[in-house]
Amino acid sequence: MEDIDAIAVLQDPVRRRLYEYVVAQGREVGRNEAAEATGVARTLAAHHLDKLTGAGLLESGSRRLSGRSGPGAGRPAKVYTRARGERSVSLPARDYRTAAELLAEAAEQAGLDAGLCAAARRRGEALRGSAGPCGDLEEALEALAARGYEPYREDAEGEAAGAVRMRNCPFHAVAESFPPLVCGMNLALLEGLFGTEGPLRARMDARPGECCVVVEASKNNGD
Repeated sequence: MEDIDAIAVLQDPVRRRLYEYVVAQGREVGRNEAAEATGVARTLAAHHLDKLTGAGLLESGSRRLSGRSGPGAGRPAKVYTRARGERSVSLPARDYRTAAELLAEAAEQAGLDAGLCAAARRRGEALRGSAGPCGDLEEALEALAARGYEPYREDAEGEAAGAVRMRNCPFHAVAESFPPLVCGMNLALLEGLFGTEGPLRARMDARPGECCVVVEASKNNGD
C-alpha cells in the first residue's frame, strides 16, 4: 500500500482515536481495552483495528491476556501494536532522508561531531526562545510532545522525581545508519532545549525501540 493510502486510513475519526490509543500505550493492546478506552463497541473497534493492520499502521498478534496458560486459561486474544515501518507523504515528492544521510556521512567522515552538537545545542536554545528552561517534568512532557517525541512519564519506585522517556525518535531513519553522530546531536538538541543548569537535565540512556535520551530532574532539584 502506498504511504498516502495508508495515511488516508486515519481520516476516519474513530479509527484515528483507536490508532492513537494503541500507539500511546507502548505495548500490546487487546480489542476490549481499545474499545473501552475510546468509547466504541468491541465489534466496531475490531473492524477498525483490522483496517489499521491491513494498512500497515498496526501489527497484530495473539496471546492470552489473562497471563495464564494450560486448560481453562481461555483462548488467545488478538492484540495490536504500532507497526515498525515509517510512513510519510510529500507533495510534490521530496527526498530529505537521502540529503540527511549524505550530510551525516560527510560530518562523520570529517570528524565534525563537536560542531554538529554545538549547532544542535544552539537550535535547542532557539526553540525555547526567550522562555526559561522547563520547570518540571510536566512542562517537559508538553515540550517533547510538541516536537514529536511521544513522551511518557516513568516514575521509578523509590524516586519522587521520576523521569520522562520518549517512545519516538524524530531522527530514527538517520540514527539507524549513524547512531553515535545522530544520538549525540539529539542529546545536544535537548540539552539546549532544557538547559544544563536548570531543574531538568537530558542524558543518554538508550533503550530498545525508544529514543536514546531520558529527561529527569537534576540532582538537588525536586519535581
